[in-house]
Amino acid sequence: MIKNIAKKSLVLALLAGIGFAATAQERVYVIDQRDVVAKSGFGLCWRTGYWTPAAAAADKAGCECDKDLLPKEACEPKQAAPAPAPAPAAVKPTGEKITVAADALFDFDKAVLRPEGKAKLDELVSKAKAVKLEVILAVGHTDRLGSDSYNQKLSEKRAASVKEYLVAKGIEANRVYTEGKGEKQPVTGGKCGKSDKKTKALIDCLQPDRRVDIEVIGTK
Repeated sequence: MIKNIAKKSLVLALLAGIGFAATAQERVYVIDQRDVVAKSGFGLCWRTGYWTPAAAAADKAGCECDKDLLPKEACEPKQAAPAPAPAPAAVKPTGEKITVAADALFDFDKAVLRPEGKAKLDELVSKAKAVKLEVILAVGHTDRLGSDSYNQKLSEKRAASVKEYLVAKGIEANRVYTEGKGEKQPVTGGKCGKSDKKTKALIDCLQPDRRVDIEVIGTK
């Protein structure tokens, strides 16, 4: 998910301050205080810096999170064990994901927030302050135009700009986790054709891919 181990360690340090925990020797996924794996708005499990396929196979959440990467036998049903006693009811964190068009936040091919973008983030800050905030996840995306490395850096810069603004508005820095996905998760599919020639028609068609997914997680 995030290839740089140092960056993953930083993410762990941030998440540790908001009630998430992960034991290096036992767990390779970020878990919350209820021992439940933390997931993004796309249903993907957050991995720790200690994640490897072998370690995931030994983690009790490995089959739930990365079944397609593990050996088949690792996720084969084993002899049924007695059903555990139901866990006591707990307050379930609520999450609200907001997808904001990057063009609404930034000028095309830029990472500096526009006044209109700041207004949208002000609305998000109000929502975050209305709950007992656990974490805000901001994930930047780009369209396919440009090189992979350029788009990756641009998506990271845009997510970082969002975090910087939220922190300036009073959100604790260790409550905001950012990530850049570059062009790896387009939502337009194949409807814009295969050409990468930067025509106005293609730029307009690829607009939905230029976005920032922002998820606010907390309890009321």
